[in-house]
Amino acid sequence: MGQVVPGSSDEHDIDAALLEWRQGDCALEEQWFAHVADGTRALTEEGGQANETLYIAQYEGLEGLVLVTQTCDVVRNCLKRPYVEVAPIVTVSEADYRLIERGHRPNYAPIPALADRLLVADLDRTMTVEKSVVATWNRTPGWQTDAEARVFAQALARKRARPAFPDDFVAMLERLDKRIREKHDRQSPEGAALRALREIRVRAAPDWSAETVHVTFWFILADEGPSPPNDSQLQAWLDLVEKSERYQPVEGLLVTLDDMTARDFIESDLLDFDHLSNRTAD
Repeated sequence: MGQVVPGSSDEHDIDAALLEWRQGDCALEEQWFAHVADGTRALTEEGGQANETLYIAQYEGLEGLVLVTQTCDVVRNCLKRPYVEVAPIVTVSEADYRLIERGHRPNYAPIPALADRLLVADLDRTMTVEKSVVATWNRTPGWQTDAEARVFAQALARKRARPAFPDDFVAMLERLDKRIREKHDRQSPEGAALRALREIRVRAAPDWSAETVHVTFWFILADEGPSPPNDSQLQAWLDLVEKSERYQPVEGLLVTLDDMTARDFIESDLLDFDHLSNRTAD
């Protein structure tokens, strides 16, 4: 990038090429990735060729690269903002894709326009590339509507912003966690009720560090979906939360987004069962 002269045709060509790119767009022909690792103790199994400690390899199973930099930064002048970030695209099973769509695998982000191919972004791996390189790539749109763009952006945010719940609270949720995993995809009334949920959020009052914590679960219904849970099903889920002298009372509400106030939402945290912060876990 240092060879690009301000005001030159190269600068204008790069900026023009990047104007069409948006966060979530893909380069499906770029099936390579670079990362730094200890060459004597590589933790990966892909078998990349090492150059000292830098691995640059064409990995089996890599389906391309997806742009994760915000669109406003992508289209800014290539001399002022010369770099963007990308993540590798991988294929997952249909069952895993459904979990990723629902936010239960925060290390992955669904790519809405490629959902029929079960392609997702692997957010555990990102690399920085110059815009001059991206300008040579073939762009494949990653989404078609504003709603789909938000889905991808929210998945990126979840990866970095999910809360670290206290270990004793995580331990309280083991039975509820197990139940949700076992029943979510079952063709049963409970499975349908779980699939009707947009997400589960939890609020601690006054806060997680208090000596006694009042816990409220918000079971938020999706706008559209199968049969929603009733009060009896809600209570059955709450009964799976272990009793605790510190966390009491424990309450739960079935709501839609329209039922919640903005304060309810921002003072609660997404309950991410796949990545609850339990330091004693594997």
